[in-house]
Amino acid sequence: MNVVLLVDGYNIIGAWPKLKTLKNIDFHAAREQLIRDMAEYQSFKGWKVVIVFDAHLSPGVEKKSKQSRVEVIYTREKETADERIEKLVSHYMNVKTNVYVATSDLTEQWTIFTQGALRMSARELITEISQINRQISTKVKETNMAKQRTQIALPADIQDYFEKLRRGK
Repeated sequence: MNVVLLVDGYNIIGAWPKLKTLKNIDFHAAREQLIRDMAEYQSFKGWKVVIVFDAHLSPGVEKKSKQSRVEVIYTREKETADERIEKLVSHYMNVKTNVYVATSDLTEQWTIFTQGALRMSARELITEISQINRQISTKVKETNMAKQRTQIALPADIQDYFEKLRRGK
């Protein structure tokens, strides 16, 4: 079963304390951090992730790009992220694909429910990302510990002696 996660970018930034704080200092940095976090999420979960940002903060023509394998869409002028997400739900929705929408906008949640998509609140997404980051940290520590156990610290002169033996000198 394929899974697609559609993320209402500015809604998540506004609901996530660390991104909300960063947004007040550097709006662009907050968007970039969300994209990096969602790229890690995508890699860990194996889901396709699409982040949609409203055009009102990036006026002009619609822009699409891939950043760290995450699809990023800036809607065209006078199109909201909600409208684009609803179109994307229709586009991705089929028997072989589960579509989740990450937003805390209650009206949007009801709209996507009627189309058959599942909702993930901003809080649920943030909690899941935190859990994934802890799992990744634990895995890295375990891997580093396993590497350390396979190596025995030897003085340099003994290492040289073994290296000469290994090379047949």
